[in-house]
Amino acid sequence: MSRFFANGSDSESESSEEEVQAPNFNKASAFQFSDDEEEVKRVVRSTKEKRYENLTSIIKTIRNHKKIKDIPNTLSSFEDLTRAYTKALPVISKEENGITPRFYIRCLAELEDFINEIWEDREGRRNLSKNNTKSLGTLRQKVRKYIKDFEEDLSRFREAPDQESEAEDEEAHVSDAGEAADDSYAGFKKEASVTAPKIAKSAPAKSVPADDEDSDDSIDWDSDSESETESSEDENQYQNMRERFLKRSTEKGEDKGDDDKRKDKRKEQKLKIRKRAEDDEDGEWETVVKGHVVEKPKMFEKDAEIDIPLVLAKLVEIMSARGKKRTDRRLQIDLLFELRDISDQHNLGVPVSVKIHFNIISAIFDYNQKISEPMKMEHWALLLEVMQSMMKLLLANADISISESVAEEHEEYITAPFYIRGCPLAAVERLDDEFTKLLKECDPHSNDYVSRLKDEMNVVKTIELVLQYFEQCGNPNERCRIYLRKIEHLYYKFDPEVLKKKRGEVPATTATSVDVMDKLCKFIYAKDDTDRIRTRAILAHIYHHAMHDNWFQARDLVLMSHLQDNIDAADPATRILYNRMMANLGLCAFRQENVKDAHHCLVDLMVTGKPKELLAQGLLPQRQHERSAEQEKIEKQRQMPFHMHINLELLECVYLVSAMLLEIPYIAAHEFDARRRMISKTFYQQLRSSERQSLVGPPESMREHVVAAAKAMRCGNWQACANFIVNKKMNTKVWDLFYESDRVREMLVKFIKEESLRTYLFTYSNVYTSISIPSLAQMYELPVPKVHSIISKMIINEELMASLDDPSETVVMHRSEPSRLQALAMQFVDKVTNLVDVNEKVFDMKQGNFFQRGNMGNRGDRGYNRNQNNQGGNWGGQRRDNRNQRNRNQRGHHKNQQQQQQQQVQTIDEE
Repeated sequence: MSRFFANGSDSESESSEEEVQAPNFNKASAFQFSDDEEEVKRVVRSTKEKRYENLTSIIKTIRNHKKIKDIPNTLSSFEDLTRAYTKALPVISKEENGITPRFYIRCLAELEDFINEIWEDREGRRNLSKNNTKSLGTLRQKVRKYIKDFEEDLSRFREAPDQESEAEDEEAHVSDAGEAADDSYAGFKKEASVTAPKIAKSAPAKSVPADDEDSDDSIDWDSDSESETESSEDENQYQNMRERFLKRSTEKGEDKGDDDKRKDKRKEQKLKIRKRAEDDEDGEWETVVKGHVVEKPKMFEKDAEIDIPLVLAKLVEIMSARGKKRTDRRLQIDLLFELRDISDQHNLGVPVSVKIHFNIISAIFDYNQKISEPMKMEHWALLLEVMQSMMKLLLANADISISESVAEEHEEYITAPFYIRGCPLAAVERLDDEFTKLLKECDPHSNDYVSRLKDEMNVVKTIELVLQYFEQCGNPNERCRIYLRKIEHLYYKFDPEVLKKKRGEVPATTATSVDVMDKLCKFIYAKDDTDRIRTRAILAHIYHHAMHDNWFQARDLVLMSHLQDNIDAADPATRILYNRMMANLGLCAFRQENVKDAHHCLVDLMVTGKPKELLAQGLLPQRQHERSAEQEKIEKQRQMPFHMHINLELLECVYLVSAMLLEIPYIAAHEFDARRRMISKTFYQQLRSSERQSLVGPPESMREHVVAAAKAMRCGNWQACANFIVNKKMNTKVWDLFYESDRVREMLVKFIKEESLRTYLFTYSNVYTSISIPSLAQMYELPVPKVHSIISKMIINEELMASLDDPSETVVMHRSEPSRLQALAMQFVDKVTNLVDVNEKVFDMKQGNFFQRGNMGNRGDRGYNRNQNNQGGNWGGQRRDNRNQRNRNQRGHHKNQQQQQQQQVQTIDEE
């Protein structure tokens, strides 16, 4: 009879009488226990016991699934385990001070070993079912991802897996508490079911001390037998289903007895392990390595004579595994370092050491499989150290030549001159790219980014070493490439020594960053064969000039290079650099009081509404399907590091202020012009949206400040305009970001005064017959010569119809301009005329179509119909001609009246 039935016996030879008696006996016991049901005490368990019991039950289920290799159920149980652990986290943080329980770490380690064992067995994997294979891959990915948070705990556990903490004893007690039975139920078990596990348990225990060689196997067998007996006891503990779910009373003495038994078992196992360790004659202390211990292959035989060919052959053997499957890349790096140490110990020469250095650099680059992801910090520090060490060796030994043009069969390591195949230029370019990826990976507002940015000194130092080497023995193309790398680390950095040198505060012989940029860029202009390097050098040169307020040099470079004509054909990185250059050039023009040029430089960037994307400083949220995942990934790789960003709010404020200084006087001069064009569409939209609002509060944002200032300027109120542009909030947000911000603020106030004066004259010129220049100078706090100059320019450019009277220092207005009513009437006449023209064109088209449809069926009268059509067309044309003649006559009459008025004014002036 099967052991899974209620009687719990394993033998099939038991009598049928015993089988018949079992259910009657169970009924009696059930009847007896039903009477005592009210006397049973309820067991109160803590939250820790509940959570830990849930975890241990799931762990036991996982172990059972692992025994039969039921991978789908193992996967589902693992997901239940992670959820249960998440629920137990508050208890663990409170009771265990955040330390993960050891039994949980043991389960994760066992599960990881189980997955690795199945994964490495290729033959066994092929024989798995489709469901098991799919579940195995999913389980492997989830476990590998999950155990990253427990790496330190797992490494500590693997160092001493047999050690058990007191907490684990408690967890084991909690897990066994729900399975232990009272002694009152033990009488219902049969003697046969109790004696069988005892025999199985005692047999291997005697065999342990018998043979020392097989001690390890006997230990494993002993532990397996104990687990089997415990599981069989658990299965045979209850006589029926009612007893399994029945409340039971627990006594302190029984619990203590169970605890003592378990502790005794564990103590016996520990004593056995200690005895075996003491009996081992060759037992010595061993250093335990963190993680999995991988045996390194022997580098050379003990009696081998180590020379250059042997070391090179070993180097080729190590590097031949590069890129292959199942290659331990960390071990490969360690072997190369060991080979370098062996080479240095046996004094095999600098060329061999350089070759090994270069292969170490290649191996470190290969360690990271995904190019889009940055390398680990430990490998980054190692890479910088090895790179600098190799370049120092090359610079110290001028007879060593390393180049891509050297074939492997032509390498020379024994006699000088030495030739090695390799390219340190490609290595330093890859190093620079990895540094950029490391910066992009960090949070730019954290201390981690600052600490990463400190590595730029080492990167620039490495570039300098490579630059020195190629200046000694490199061709012009290679020098141009390494010069460009140095330029890209230099062009965006501000050097205050440049401005001090301009003012004469430092000696003229002081070398500044502008001098270094001139030297590097001029070499590239002369020697470069590729357009891309030259274009990027020009853009960086202009950027650097603009940053140091060399406006005329930067402007001349832009105009002479004609970059704006063919920049659309350049690669995205060069276009981004062009956009950055134009933005910085606009800021430079603004600082140098060239407001119009600043607006022209910034208008292409700001009119799109996407300056953030154009400058590669972030991605704007897009609608669905507007940007694919692959495109978004590529654009993220093109982003600039945070320390190279241009302040977008500063850029937008400079653009809006420049547009205000240009647009407001233009609007005032062409207020009634129907064909008036917009100088800045963005600023005009901001102004119109503010005018449409019924209630406008005090300005808060930067845009609102500029709009409020524009409204004040339209009325000629320069003080209100200046207060809106230059105040504490705007200084903090914008103007304090400029170098020499006080000078910029003074320049702004001066421009606001001048443009407000021009706007006032445009707006109120039809009110005055003459205006006193000193009163205007007093009103706008400007010198009298400056006011005289502004008005003279307006008269010369025919913006203001007036004349200057120098003796009286007044501006005499000429009444040649129509009044507001006349200007509106002229606009109305023009619009009505256009409407009539359009109406008559539509009417002519309809008449022509009608006559053509009427003539389709009558081909004989084609000439007559054509004449009729021509007559109709001439009739419409005559009407237009007559109307146009009337309009011309009216305009001529109006011009005659204006000329007569001008003549009268001149005669009055002469009198």
